[in-house]
Amino acid sequence: MKKSSVLLLIVLTAIGSTIFAARVEAGRPVEKVIHITAKKFEFTPGEITVKKGEPVAIEITSEDVTHGFSLPDFNIRTQIKAGQVSVVRFTPDRAGQFTFTCDVFCGSGHEDMSGTLTVID
Repeated sequence: MKKSSVLLLIVLTAIGSTIFAARVEAGRPVEKVIHITAKKFEFTPGEITVKKGEPVAIEITSEDVTHGFSLPDFNIRTQIKAGQVSVVRFTPDRAGQFTFTCDVFCGSGHEDMSGTLTVID
């Protein structure tokens, strides 16, 4: 690894640590990042659990074709293009179990492409 790459890695790590520390000191909750993979005809993981009031960033990647991600109970919707990452951010304001689905037709089996978001107190 080149010295410039190592230096860049060190600088980026320091910046990230500083931002994290500033958010914690300011009393703001740190965003929980969840990675989901979409492919015919499933989301992986298909079940995710978060805390009410905790900021969430869901990073979704498609392995094959364009998919959709719809979580209507929180008014969330995005398109996921193959090979790209789509990010949705929100803070759940109520507890319960909520269904997310693919809302872009992706072939036979599309209707079964769903998952569950569980929000706990």
